[in-house]
Amino acid sequence: METPTPPREAVLKSFYNDTYFERHGTFMDEKVMLLLWSCTVSMFPLGGLLGSLTVGLLVDKCGRKGTLLINNVFAIVPAILMGVSKVAKAFELIIFSRVVVGVCAGISYSALPMYLGELAPKNLRGTLGTMTEVFVIVGIFLAQIFSLQAILGNPTGWPVLLALTGVPALLQLLSLPFFPESPRYTLIQKRDENTARQALRKLRGWADVDDEMEEMRVEAEAEKAEGRLSVLNLFTFQPLRWQLISIIVLMAGQQLSGVNAINYYADTIYTSAGVEAAHSQYVTVGAGVVNIVMTVISAFTVEWLGRRRLLLVGYGICGSACLTLMLALLFQSRVPELSYLGVICVFTYIAGHSIGPSPVPSVVRTEIFLQSSRPAAFMVDGAVHWLTNFIVGFVFPSIQEAIGPYSFIIFAGICLLTAVYIYVVIPETKGKTFVEINQIFAKRNRVESLEKKEEITDVGSQIPSVPAMETSF
Repeated sequence: METPTPPREAVLKSFYNDTYFERHGTFMDEKVMLLLWSCTVSMFPLGGLLGSLTVGLLVDKCGRKGTLLINNVFAIVPAILMGVSKVAKAFELIIFSRVVVGVCAGISYSALPMYLGELAPKNLRGTLGTMTEVFVIVGIFLAQIFSLQAILGNPTGWPVLLALTGVPALLQLLSLPFFPESPRYTLIQKRDENTARQALRKLRGWADVDDEMEEMRVEAEAEKAEGRLSVLNLFTFQPLRWQLISIIVLMAGQQLSGVNAINYYADTIYTSAGVEAAHSQYVTVGAGVVNIVMTVISAFTVEWLGRRRLLLVGYGICGSACLTLMLALLFQSRVPELSYLGVICVFTYIAGHSIGPSPVPSVVRTEIFLQSSRPAAFMVDGAVHWLTNFIVGFVFPSIQEAIGPYSFIIFAGICLLTAVYIYVVIPETKGKTFVEINQIFAKRNRVESLEKKEEITDVGSQIPSVPAMETSF
């Protein structure tokens, strides 16, 4: 449940106004309506920020799977509240529910990629990691379908539409208990080797998982000198300096590269191209199809083309689309045919963002941190994601009003700067273990790394020790 689509926006605003009239005998002032609607929209990223700040504690105390199970409460409860808001004649329930479902999104945004990244074999880590984004996009697309005025985006159907947000959470609550906890969490943090081995055998479908068990033991040994890192420790810990900077750049670049601005401008661009306002919702659904197709392509090519290439290509497409769109919007009053170019630019931008900047950072942020630093890193990552999301939603309308189409040159510049950073700093991580990736960053952080994996002997259910050595931490 993100920013409401235009048809749903009009329906909900009408509900707000009618409810206010029944209470006070007069309709809302425009300023009051704007304030209430701004609160409704902004509460979601605010809740996401709150959720991201709690995820580190939850995944450490309750586990990755346990956190996801608990998180379903933050989806089911607000779904019920929004579903009854019309009967209760209380638009406040919608605003409050936006905060709660935002908390749900903030937790799942970090906990789910962490869970998938830790249980995936290294040759499928990229594909599984991008699947998070695939299903987010599919969910948005289904919301666009159900939001059509002919289906549920109307005065009688919107409570059902909002209540549907609880259905996926209910399905997860019923199915997730049958899946194992993250083997890495079980072995490295819980020190339960037998349970971790059983989980790996269940996930892989074969009995011989000794190589992966050994890899996880090496990772555990590489972290012994470090201990559990807090967020404050993370900002002052030299061996993780460039990893931390990288996730901040990736998350900020993802949100500040113009994706929300494109969505904001989309209806105006469609109208200028001759699409009637009532039909623009169907063009939006078409853009959703492009989004799904390109994200699926990314998921199935990330292990072939690599993370870096998809990110660089994606930002290149987005930056070029922003510059072209700026020119089309500036000159379409003189050359009306340019309005069609504007529509093409919107679809091109969506395609570019869907193939790299949207899905791939979820993979990279899991890969560049080891087990002990991952929860703290994901808290920082999530906070940057939701804070920049909130800032763009709050600031962009003012920027757009001040400089109009020229705002897209800012986004093109951000795309360029992010791409340059990726090219210079972020290594290719496909096919590498977490320890190997950390060794690559150790050189940039100017610290010594674990140079060679030592032979480790399995003794009972305890994690054996190895000779003392310098590690990347």
